Amino acid sequence: MKKTLTALALALAATTALADYPEKPVEIIVGYSAGGGTDVMARTVAQFLEKELGDGASVVVKNMPGAGGQIGFTETSQAAPDGYTLGTFNLPAALALTYDRDADYDVSSFTYLANFVEDPNTITVAASSKFQTLDELIEAAKADPGAITLGLSSLGGNDHFGANMMAAASGAEFTLVPFKGASNARTAIMGGHVAAGTMTLGQTTSFPDELRVLAVLAEDRSPFRPDVPTAKELGYDVQMSSLRGIVAPAGLDAAVADKLRAALSAVNANPEFQAMMAEQGNPIAFVVGDDFAATAAKQNDVAAQIWAETPWK
Repeated sequence: MKKTLTALALALAATTALADYPEKPVEIIVGYSAGGGTDVMARTVAQFLEKELGDGASVVVKNMPGAGGQIGFTETSQAAPDGYTLGTFNLPAALALTYDRDADYDVSSFTYLANFVEDPNTITVAASSKFQTLDELIEAAKADPGAITLGLSSLGGNDHFGANMMAAASGAEFTLVPFKGASNARTAIMGGHVAAGTMTLGQTTSFPDELRVLAVLAEDRSPFRPDVPTAKELGYDVQMSSLRGIVAPAGLDAAVADKLRAALSAVNANPEFQAMMAEQGNPIAFVVGDDFAATAAKQNDVAAQIWAETPWK
């Protein structure tokens, strides 16, 4: 009887603690500077998450830029798993970092709450390029292996992985040219300094007169550019994207995790949130809980395979 009463008391205490959560501000750590795509997503999610958590909840964003996001990812992974420290999580970038350098976290260091954004990679050329289709670009790369240069924002991320996967699927040989950031790569493509490039669709949308998107590396055509075919439609089964979601440290209490996932699901279902994300050019691909964890594991496998075959450092 005593054991039963003790168990009941513990259950009641846990229920009370959950009912009171959050009792203090919830912090979302962003591993990048303010104003970037990840930061904008985090701040948009935060303002709606406050409403869903209710009772005057406060959700604040803390920017911790540096080392390609590693500082922020590490801070999140090492925080107390109490629901008061969350973090943005970028795939495949966050896990690619664990292969090309020493990192204090890996794919198992997080509780996966919800992914919000999936911005698919593209194969893109300058509007003035002679290449009108993806097949034309690939034929040229096959005819003269290595002659076709492909610009990337950096090595060890979705651009790099998309380029490798495109080469493997098509049998073409490209010369990869990494730049310091997407804007530099985009400028090089527009100026004809590289023959083509791979970047996310969101990074092309403000330049319709300067860039020609030949294909989207996604399962389906994007509602933002329904006129552009997928690589899969064209015979190349390649999918690569930049994903942005919200995680917590591993070991988060299951009840708190469930409450956060429910709140984030409600955020995603809010028409006002959906409209705001569309206005920002953020393509939503909402995945929650175990499905988000499975996506991370798959991205980790891609990073591990490419690192093993063609290490980028």
